[in-house]
Formats: sequence, C-alpha cells, structure tokens
Amino acid sequence: MSLQTPAKIRTLQRKLYLKAKTEPDFRFYILYDKIWREDVLRHAYALVRANKGAPGVDGQDFRQIEQSGVEQWLSAIRNDLREKTYRPMPVRRVMIPKPGGGERPLGIPTIRDRVVQTATKLVIEPIFEADLEPNTYAYRPRRSAAEAIEAVQTLLLRGYTDVVDADLSRYFDTIPHSELMQSVACRISDRHVLRLIKMWLKTPVEETDGSGGKRMTGGKGSKCGTPQGGVISPLLANLYMNRFLKYWRRSGTGVGLRAHVIAYADDFVILSRGHALAAETRARQVMMKLGLTLNTEKTVVVDARRERFDFLGYSFGPHCFRKTGQRYLGASPSKKSVGRVKASVNEVLRRGNMAPWPVVRGQLNRILRGWSAYFSLGTRLMAYRAVDNHVERRTRAFLVKRHKVPTRGTRRYPDRVIFGEMGVLRLRRIHLGAPSCASG
Repeated sequence: MSLQTPAKIRTLQRKLYLKAKTEPDFRFYILYDKIWREDVLRHAYALVRANKGAPGVDGQDFRQIEQSGVEQWLSAIRNDLREKTYRPMPVRRVMIPKPGGGERPLGIPTIRDRVVQTATKLVIEPIFEADLEPNTYAYRPRRSAAEAIEAVQTLLLRGYTDVVDADLSRYFDTIPHSELMQSVACRISDRHVLRLIKMWLKTPVEETDGSGGKRMTGGKGSKCGTPQGGVISPLLANLYMNRFLKYWRRSGTGVGLRAHVIAYADDFVILSRGHALAAETRARQVMMKLGLTLNTEKTVVVDARRERFDFLGYSFGPHCFRKTGQRYLGASPSKKSVGRVKASVNEVLRRGNMAPWPVVRGQLNRILRGWSAYFSLGTRLMAYRAVDNHVERRTRAFLVKRHKVPTRGTRRYPDRVIFGEMGVLRLRRIHLGAPSCASG
C-alpha cells in the first residue's frame, strides 16, 4: 500500500483546512461519515502498517490480519463505525528503559484502534492545524524540530537572551479531559466524533505486575490524560498546549514582556529581553489555570550570553572559536545527546552480538547516519569528533574480541581500516562534505 495520501483524501483535507482557516468560528457538524470512508480506512491501515508496532491486548498482529484478508478486516471496522457499535479495547502498557536510567510507560493500543484513530486524525487534523499557533512545531505537517531549533537560534542572535528553560510535569498524563473536550468542541460539533474522542480518553489501561498478573487502571473514572500511546494523542496534546500559546499572543503578554515562546509538544522555552523572571511567573500562573504544572526543579532561568541551556537535544549559549578563543552565541549537540548515541553504539557493538560483520556495520551506520541527520545544525565538529573517537575505540575492541587478536588491535585495525575497508561511517567526513566511505 502506498503511503502517499490519495488525491481524494488530500482534496477533503484541503477543503476542511480552508474552511477552518477562512471561518475561525465555524463548527464542523458532519465529519463522522468521512472517518469510515473506505479510502480513508485503507490509507489509515497503510500508515499504521508502515509504523509497525507490537500487538495490543488482543494479540493480533499484521501477519494475522493479512493472512485473513485486510479488506475483510477493514470492512468489519467500517461496519462497526457505521453502525456506531465500535468500542476501543484496553491499552496494553509496557515499561521501556529511559536513556538516562529508569523506565517510562508506553501504551500500545490494538492495531484496530490505531487504525480508527489514524482515520479520525486524517479527517480532523486539518481543522485544528488551521488554528495552531505558528510557534509550535511538534507533530505537525511540514513542521520539524529543526525549524524549532533554528527559531531559537534566530531569537538568541536578535538579543532575546534571557531564557526560561521550562519543563511541564507529566504533561500528557495531566491534561484535564473536560477542558480538552471544550477545546475540541470549539471546532467540532459532530457528536459522533466527540463520542469517539471521549471513548479514547476513557479507555482503560492493562498493566502487568511483577508476578505476571493483570490489572486495569484508568477507564471511565479517569479525568486526566491523553490516550496512552494513541495515534490521536499528539494532536490532542498540541490542541491543549495551543490554549497557552494563544493566550500568550492574544493577551499581549509576549509583547509586554518582550518574550517569545518556542514550543515542541510539552517542551518549550521562553526567550525574552530582560524579563525572564516575569515571563516564568506568568507562564506558571497560566499553566495552573489550565490544570498543568511547571516543574519547579527542572524549570530554570538562564542568561544565554553566559550559560547554556538544552532544548531538543541541542545546547544553546556561549561557544568559543577553538583557534581564536572568541566567544559567540551558538548551538551544538548537547552532552546528553552525545552520550545517548555512544550508548546506542555500545549496544550494537556489545560482546554478545554474533551477527555477521555486514549486519553489525549496517546497524551501526544506521544509528550514526540518523544521529548526524538530526544534528546537522550549528557547531558540530567537536561532537562529531567525540562520537568518531568512541566509535573507533569500540569497533576496534569489538573486532579484537571477535577475531581473538592477541593485541589491542591498533595495527590490525587502525582508523583508516575501520573507516575505510571496514565501511564504518565517519561523521567528520559528513561535516567536511567528503564521501562517507560507509557501507550498510
């Protein structure tokens, strides 16, 4: 199945967007029948299939669906939606390790529910996209983290160097349902669509305890939080954060405090000229009214001319030209980001990885290529060099162990061999614009 949005769906989305953009007070009252259209459901399945993902509580995976017939399976979903008998199943919660240690919960809805949520998103996203403030960049068509990073750097260079590095406490888990549904209802009056969203907000979560037993949390009694791991969750989260961003603009707070907000999901910074403390206080007050909380310990005010702050993996603030020692305001991959890619390299080059070298090299190069593609802005050479040196040492140690070389391997596996005939990607070559000489 093609992932390119079919022309008929693009036309629908364009019409909805233009209607919402030209009539800011219009409420859409006939949308539900678009969600169970055959072409919408078929494209929704293609998108979910491309994202892969594990089965939900029903244990059904893509292989089983395709063995029994995708069209028949989608027809059953379409009938449930048309007859209004569709009910979401519980979300399966698993714990995954965090890069800095500890674990975080990940919700896995069933594939069936992911498809219905994706179909709903295809229909309603253009409506809300027309309303979102331009300074929020996450989970939006034709928006990216790179644009948010560039916006922060531009503001710093324009003198907005008094910065609130903000952190919201458990944003996705604390969004109040009643206020969120008010935001949805400002644009959508179709009661069947509203009912779908309410059901997803109230979907129970199935957890497994230490002894393997199952227990349910959430459900109809829950009053906060967006669907765990749901396709629709980022859209709803953006919609609620937009209340804060819209207030900041409409109330004149940004102009009065000479302060700009740059937001990426629940991660945001406020860049001002001399009013960072007042901006933090005002942001805290507004968030409290929205039922949200700024994390006191993690929210800090910094003078970016003298100290750095991290945002979206980059470290912003004072940098130095190595040759002259001259200081400048710049951005570079943060220490945490460098540490995370090193940990990923270590995982691939672990002693127990018995895959053939071309497979190992392919795994390694995909990590390095993806990391360098994201960290392609600002000052990168020192971070690239640190990663290259780490990759060189770990690769040499891996090959020495694998081939039982009786020495440290510096002669058998010098850097020209590792980054040459062994085909490992060298980030400094990317930085200098030279061929990477990497395979896999």
